[in-house]
Amino acid sequence: MASPCELAILAIQISVPYPAKALSYDDYRGTAPPFPANYTSPILPSSSGPPGPDDNLFQNVLAAEWIIFNFYQQAVEVFNASSFTALGFPNGTYDRIQEIRDIEAGHLRIFQDSISNTSVKPGSCAYEFGFGSDPTNFLAKQIFIEVSSMVFATGLVQQAQASITKGALVAIGEAETRHAVWALIDIWNADPFGGPIETSYPYANQILDATNQFVVPGSCPAANPIYPNPRQNLPQIFFANGTSGAPGGNITFTYTDPENVPTFEEGRPYFAVFFHGLENISVPFDITTDSTIIPSEFEEKGIILAVISDQEGAPTEDSVLAGPLFLMQQPGQLVGSL
Repeated sequence: MASPCELAILAIQISVPYPAKALSYDDYRGTAPPFPANYTSPILPSSSGPPGPDDNLFQNVLAAEWIIFNFYQQAVEVFNASSFTALGFPNGTYDRIQEIRDIEAGHLRIFQDSISNTSVKPGSCAYEFGFGSDPTNFLAKQIFIEVSSMVFATGLVQQAQASITKGALVAIGEAETRHAVWALIDIWNADPFGGPIETSYPYANQILDATNQFVVPGSCPAANPIYPNPRQNLPQIFFANGTSGAPGGNITFTYTDPENVPTFEEGRPYFAVFFHGLENISVPFDITTDSTIIPSEFEEKGIILAVISDQEGAPTEDSVLAGPLFLMQQPGQLVGSL
């Protein structure tokens, strides 16, 4: 006799169409959540055995996708077409947000299916994004959500064991890139091109951890694995001095949680390490003023990621002491962090 977990998995496989086989992940325009509305609980293992080679990776990215999906779903519920047109945004803005919501639902379906039946498939938590009823605030956060998705995908590809996983992550990253390009062109009237190459950051879990700020504490199902796993719980940084965040500018870091700040040793050198494209440049970091200079060598295109490290180049995950901070070079008015 099938277990409850096996029945839950079978119900998803039978009743819910798979992306690329159904238009429901493209053309649904309802306010109510599409799939996975009835499948928000974690799905426990239905068989014993070792985990799949990339189960941990897909558990992390599924938990992140719950955040992204709920970000768009909450916007669909709070806003309507006139919320955006009344502020001068294009007529199709709300429709496009619904379409992106549908696509994110498809990503959830893909990631659930990619975790083997010997591992937990994480369920949804409760989320708070802070955009309230302000459409402009939502659209500003939207570009950061999509950019973070693009960047952590490049790091996850470097973690992946199976070739099919690497291909899936690249394909998902391409979809997220289209979301960002739409926003840059239609919403912000900005150049959508980030130069010859997007920024590749090697430590994907650090970016995933930054999205924990949207998770309501204590709201996640007990069966969910820690997110991300492993989690460093690094101090998150913003910049405090109101600069443009452009290359060559001075920048002062501030920490979002006064209870979670780096511990510095007097007399030891520390560095602000800036990542752009495939390059990184280390600049001395002043621990008394929390300030540094953004490298002038970088082009004002795409995004620059900044971390605080106790080693030049931040060569290992453990060498990163705080961050990462996103410095978006266009549109300039959105420079900041998640």
